[in-house]
Amino acid sequence: MIIKTTREMLLVPLMQINGVVERRQTLPILANVLIQCQSDQITLTATDLEVEIQTTMPAECSEAFEITLPARKLFDICKALPEGLNVALEIEKERALLKSGRGRYTLGILPATEYPAIESHESEYEIIIPENQLKHLIEKTSFAMAQQDVRYYLNGLLLEFTQERVRAVATDGHRLALCDVSVQMEKIEHEKIILPRKAVLELGRMLADLDVPEPIAISLSTNHIRFQRGNTVFTSKLIDGNFPDYERVIPAPGGVVMEVQTELLKQALQRAAILSNEKFRGIRFSFSENRLDLTASNQEHDEAKESLEVAYEGEEMSIGFNVGYVLDVLNVIETKEVQFVVTDPGSSSVVTNKDRDDCLYVVMPMRI
Repeated sequence: MIIKTTREMLLVPLMQINGVVERRQTLPILANVLIQCQSDQITLTATDLEVEIQTTMPAECSEAFEITLPARKLFDICKALPEGLNVALEIEKERALLKSGRGRYTLGILPATEYPAIESHESEYEIIIPENQLKHLIEKTSFAMAQQDVRYYLNGLLLEFTQERVRAVATDGHRLALCDVSVQMEKIEHEKIILPRKAVLELGRMLADLDVPEPIAISLSTNHIRFQRGNTVFTSKLIDGNFPDYERVIPAPGGVVMEVQTELLKQALQRAAILSNEKFRGIRFSFSENRLDLTASNQEHDEAKESLEVAYEGEEMSIGFNVGYVLDVLNVIETKEVQFVVTDPGSSSVVTNKDRDDCLYVVMPMRI
């Protein structure tokens, strides 16, 4: 049993699936990639029982067969090979010999019959969305997902589908990120699902922001979601839970708007953060007419002060924020100027792009 291909042809799909493979797995076979061979192509599959990526590539196979090989070792070998080399995999009993140039690499095999698969996917809905728009949703919101929170439904991204739009929402209880893209869908009325954190991160890596985007076919079932992009299929289990009513977290319209250049504020916060408390990372925002003062200090009595010219005509007030949360928002703001809507020191503030309303961010205040 022989597979013949090139280093580049094998490296690309291995790079796609490698992120799914767990370094610390309970089942040894989950460290392997399933390779299914036909006459003119091979299909590679990796899973951690929650997320599965399957991709197909052309290759020359001596016959139809299935094997599993150590995914990371195979990827590292192909990555280290010189460019342009041909690669041949020869399978004999419980070993695989990878030949390329003068190199010979012997790898162990586990039976393909033991490789687990995510249960069959019976779609209830199918949605088509341009690849760059789906990537946009993930990039603008995923940073606000919780990590290992006991409220398990926060450890993921809410995707909300209606006939006019797809909305992504993420929150860890301290900040919230929301982003919309307009998509016309006739067969769906209103559907909400929670995509697990790992699936969100791997999907974000898989998608590209191309000028001519590929269409992504999204199919939904009761417990799973599937994304198909060309010859690659990405499947994930869904989080079974109720996402919080995020609209109640968004402050009602009103308050005073402050406008400031995004890059100037970002740089000032990065400098002030150096002397902030390492644990709480609090920075005081002091608003006055056309001026914003930033103050940070720590337990060693170090102090940083920054003053910026801004557009602000409201009452003087001071609000404490976690500087990391504000910088996370500024890192995904696309416009030259950013808007803060502030109400009072005890209320959350809304941060938005100036002149764009597709994304919205809520940051809770903190005591300093």
